[in-house]
Amino acid sequence: MTDMPHSHSGTVALFGRPNAGKSTLLNRLVGERVSIVTHKPQTTRHRVTGIVNRPAGQLVLVDTPGLHNRRDHALNRHLNRVAAESLRGVDLAVLLVDASNPTDEDDAAARAVRQAGVDAVLVFNKIDRVRRRADLLPLTKAWSEKLDPVEVFFISALKGDGVDALADGLLEHLPEQPPLYPPDEFTTESARFLAAEIVREQLLENLHQEVPYGTTVMIESFDEQDGRIRIGALILVSEKRHKGMVIGKGAQTLKRIGTQARKSMQQLFDMPVHLELNVRVEAGWIDREGEFARLGYRR
Repeated sequence: MTDMPHSHSGTVALFGRPNAGKSTLLNRLVGERVSIVTHKPQTTRHRVTGIVNRPAGQLVLVDTPGLHNRRDHALNRHLNRVAAESLRGVDLAVLLVDASNPTDEDDAAARAVRQAGVDAVLVFNKIDRVRRRADLLPLTKAWSEKLDPVEVFFISALKGDGVDALADGLLEHLPEQPPLYPPDEFTTESARFLAAEIVREQLLENLHQEVPYGTTVMIESFDEQDGRIRIGALILVSEKRHKGMVIGKGAQTLKRIGTQARKSMQQLFDMPVHLELNVRVEAGWIDREGEFARLGYRR
């Protein structure tokens, strides 16, 4: 790894409430689909790291679970702890706020960032949804008083507006040091992790109401041979009645989930994928925090 003169690099936590656009921003900056994205809240359950190399240096971005008010399951409480702990040891925090619809959960996220004592950048996302740009001025004033940010940016992560300026701005607030990772890496996550997340993404997209929130995915086998990857994934459901919903009539739902997940994997891994899905009931796993580590939930 060659040192870059006057290069800035460091770790940046993307923080905020569910559906603020953290995962969309991560993927936009990285240029790869590292973090899964759906329209449903609480899609992100893990810290997911993406690496961005730019002429001025390297950003190591950490996507975090959305800080939320739900406390009904042990998993929800676990996700809030993971989000808060993600602010430890980072060089900079980005508080992402939906400019079109700030909520009490955004306030809680701002308090968490201030309590962490880390330098923070305030980013208003989804500005394409703000009808009157004049409304951004009082919004900026109010939120700057809550957070005391080192800088403020306005972006649309979905459309890419303002994202390049944000990346360059973040680098200016990072230490002057060589890149932390080689230039050809775009994530620290394993291929097995990414495969499991892609399956879970399709569960969220294809199932309704509370069903997908009671599911999780474990990769039982991952073998690459002769230019093809063979993956065996186990879908766990927390209630017996949900198993039939995941499989669907004539196994059509499970087939659709598998087909869409396989296509996403082939695009990410750039090779043919054979994917086999199985479904098993693990009653009440969502309320047994002692089981989370076995199921791949890290602290």
